[in-house]
Amino acid sequence: MPTYMDMHDIPGVKAADVVGAHEADLKVQGKYGVDYTHYWVDEKDGKVFCLVEAPDKETATRVHREAHGLEAHDLFEVEQGA
Repeated sequence: MPTYMDMHDIPGVKAADVVGAHEADLKVQGKYGVDYTHYWVDEKDGKVFCLVEAPDKETATRVHREAHGLEAHDLFEVEQGA
């Protein structure tokens, strides 16, 4: 299954606020065959990054949209290096 890294631009974001959004993703992802595995927050620059395994970009986006409405501004297919 493809792996994607997304990026959200959310000025003023706090790491504590992202916990609830990630938990909402975890509640929704199963019905779409998606696995949001990790996320990172850059409070200084107002960025959130999510690592997700999903059948395709559209399905990864659908989970965010349904779970909390915070769709990513960028979404890239990635492969882990050695």
